[in-house]
Amino acid sequence: MSDTARSNRYHIGIFGRRNVGKSTMLNALTGQDVSIVSDVAGTTTDTVWKNIELPKIGAAVIGDTAGFDDEGALGVMRNERTRRAAQQVDMSLVLVNGEPEDASLEIEWRDFFRKADIPTIFVYNRCGREYNGANKWNEILGEEVYSVSAKEGEGIDILLEKIAALYKSDDNLDDITYSLAKKGDIVVLVMPQDAQAPKGRLIQPQVLTLRNLLDKGALALCCTPEELPRMLDSLTVQPSLIITDSQVFAQVQALTPKESKLTSFSVLMARHKGDIETFCSGAKTLLSLPKNGKVLIAEACSHIPQNEDIGRVKLPRMLRNKLGEELDITVVSGNDFPEDLTPYDIIIHCGACMFTRRHVLSRVRRAKAQNIPITNYGIAIAALTGIFDKITI
Repeated sequence: MSDTARSNRYHIGIFGRRNVGKSTMLNALTGQDVSIVSDVAGTTTDTVWKNIELPKIGAAVIGDTAGFDDEGALGVMRNERTRRAAQQVDMSLVLVNGEPEDASLEIEWRDFFRKADIPTIFVYNRCGREYNGANKWNEILGEEVYSVSAKEGEGIDILLEKIAALYKSDDNLDDITYSLAKKGDIVVLVMPQDAQAPKGRLIQPQVLTLRNLLDKGALALCCTPEELPRMLDSLTVQPSLIITDSQVFAQVQALTPKESKLTSFSVLMARHKGDIETFCSGAKTLLSLPKNGKVLIAEACSHIPQNEDIGRVKLPRMLRNKLGEELDITVVSGNDFPEDLTPYDIIIHCGACMFTRRHVLSRVRRAKAQNIPITNYGIAIAALTGIFDKITI
């Protein structure tokens, strides 16, 4: 269970007002004292995630969020963290309790999850109280509200069954190479081992791809760009597929045999984590940017930039060399993704191996709603190097 990367786990978020019993619910679902439980409102100040194996779902992670009714300057910040967590969950549990004197926030969040097409379960958490107002909340929310006592553990089994019933699995997302590779195919993975490569390990897209090929029974061969000519010369049968790091797309494309398909780890991630059609459409607008156009480069993970960082150095350099030095390029990382995207002419997103697919799609939806083209690193680099029509999407 612990070997599954968090970004590939099914994300379930627990939402509700302060002191509604969210932390108690997390502890009840996981069977552990993960979150601090207190009668003091606002004890949970940031989202607490716990990995768990759930029946009929498998590897999952459950998040206990700060109360969405938090107040004051810090409360505004905590509410923002809660909204960020909501953008990456695959399912939400919205907890309520007591008399529904003012359900405006619950209705607001109900509408938020409906608009985002996120499966939602409404739970009346009795918290040891004799009073059960589930029916009243049912009438107000227009949704079935399940009565549970997280403190006493009552109704947890039924809640877990409901979670499993609502679970939406997309098995195709597990197949990162989809129809590009099958059993017995020879696939060459080209992976630069430069200053950007983490010492002693492969990056996650490479690991995911390699494992996928092994599971399929494909013959996976690995080399650096410098060793690719020798690798190809050593084969009696040319590979059916070459998967490369996007940074050396043009170099590898020049060496790719005509009978071999070519793609990149980032392009595979564009399909695996995001919206491939939207990303391709965005790339087509890239070459027509005005000379003083504004570009937003978004990295999913926060890291210390290296000398030749792809998002902060190499990609901006490619953009300016191709489109002009006057380009205005902004780089953001992690959760620092602007709500207002209208100042930008295009967004170029990384492969997002550290994000859930839901999180990436929420950013795609935001860009589309504001009519801002969005693409990803690999597809953008293919367009900038003039090989977009020569790669397999």
